[in-house]
Amino acid sequence: MKIFRFDLGVGRKIDKFDSNFIMSRISVVEGRVHIGCMHLEAEGLIGRHEAPIPQLLLIMNGAGQVSGEDGERVNVQSGDAVFWTQGESHETVSQNGLTAIVIEGENLDPAAFMPVKE
Repeated sequence: MKIFRFDLGVGRKIDKFDSNFIMSRISVVEGRVHIGCMHLEAEGLIGRHEAPIPQLLLIMNGAGQVSGEDGERVNVQSGDAVFWTQGESHETVSQNGLTAIVIEGENLDPAAFMPVKE
């Protein structure tokens, strides 16, 4: 499991075409990709399972804990992006709830754009 950042602090200011916004790049993926939004209520759980293909969980709102193969829970919050490799056992829990975008794709490579969270 790796945790990356896509928060405002790692974004780049875009001013082309008289624009005025910050863009935090996430990933480039070739081939078939599945994108969804997960809503965990308070005491929500995405139970431990193996990732069928590489998965990227983008925490948009709220906070929780994630774990990878070792089962050790790590705190995550809005602006964190959690990456699990194919076959990696993992779970997500939230005491107060969270909303996240999940991206699944065979060639997913978040390290190409996002810094690892320290």
